[in-house]
Amino acid sequence: MLKREEIERWEENNLSPLAMKSKFSRGRKHKEPEHPYRSAYQRDRDRIIHSAAFRRLEYKTQVFVYHEGDYYRTRLTHTLEVSQIARTIAKVLRLNEDLTEAVSLAHDIGHTPFGHAVEDKLDELTKKEGGFNHNLQGLRIVDYLEERYPGFKGLNLTQETREGILRHDSETIRADYYTDKKLFRYKQPTMEAQLMDIADEIAYDSHDLDDGIKSGMIERKNLEKIGIWRRTVKNIRKSYANLSCELEIYLAIRNIINMQVTDLINHTLLKTKKMMIKDYAEARNTEERLVSFSKNIEQSRKELRTFLYNSLYCHRRVLRMSDKAKRFVESLFNVYTHSPYLLPPSFDKKIKTNKENIKRTVCDFIAGMTDRFALDEYKRLFDPNEKV
Repeated sequence: MLKREEIERWEENNLSPLAMKSKFSRGRKHKEPEHPYRSAYQRDRDRIIHSAAFRRLEYKTQVFVYHEGDYYRTRLTHTLEVSQIARTIAKVLRLNEDLTEAVSLAHDIGHTPFGHAVEDKLDELTKKEGGFNHNLQGLRIVDYLEERYPGFKGLNLTQETREGILRHDSETIRADYYTDKKLFRYKQPTMEAQLMDIADEIAYDSHDLDDGIKSGMIERKNLEKIGIWRRTVKNIRKSYANLSCELEIYLAIRNIINMQVTDLINHTLLKTKKMMIKDYAEARNTEERLVSFSKNIEQSRKELRTFLYNSLYCHRRVLRMSDKAKRFVESLFNVYTHSPYLLPPSFDKKIKTNKENIKRTVCDFIAGMTDRFALDEYKRLFDPNEKV
């Protein structure tokens, strides 16, 4: 039987000095006995997978609404792709794969239905209450909204996983009333959270490119404008003749992902060696993040992201859907705040005890909706012919 202590010894003997080892975790908010055969970060991962917020990712989308086609990525499929890329990088760099996986699986649970447009609208509607930020919402979910244990609210995750959820990207986090200042002890999050952030970007760009082509919003001829695409396809055609259009696109996207992952690994190793980083504490107190691309690949990525922004995210279909989503989410928000009795019974206690501002409670409810539930709820509230 492989015991937790043996897992911890293996980490000490085999992981990089820059890795965050489970034995040295700063622990949980509520004390619990250690598990006999799972490390602290393995428990975090499992708690996230079994949470309701994680399950809802299946019907939350980023660019394409769920009913537009079941072949487009959802938040869940994106999360799994991020986890796969991040774990590969962590294994090669000898970082903690379990912590990487836990942060990867949790990094999107604070997102709203219909992507960033709705998040912007909720931020606007709750400005006086601290606004809305999906990282802060993710932390709020694992600290407070999920209820799985009789002794405390939330999932009681380790400080390192919580920090990864809050700080994995470089976006400025406002000092909201539920932000734990202890999570800002170091200048940077763990190396595991840093690499997950870039794995998120790699997966996001690649699958949006793939979905954009499948949807017809991105035309094949326009892809030749992207340097990294043009070079990749040229190399593929040198190696293979008479490929179908679909297979060539698949190979191109796969190779672009592999190119970025390889560059990230090599440049991060070079950077940490050049800066003579000795341990995980030093790695977390640098002025800039250690997990990064070379200048050449970074420039290619910027070109790709600019193309995606202009061709896909600003496409008429996407903008129309985003505008529509913002309008009906605002309608839902206004109805619930003026008539809170329309919220589900599970919210009754929060409302009656007045422990929370009603707008924050409504925000929690809407942010937790899937695309499908939000659309159905709108029909129930506003369509006179729809059964309530």
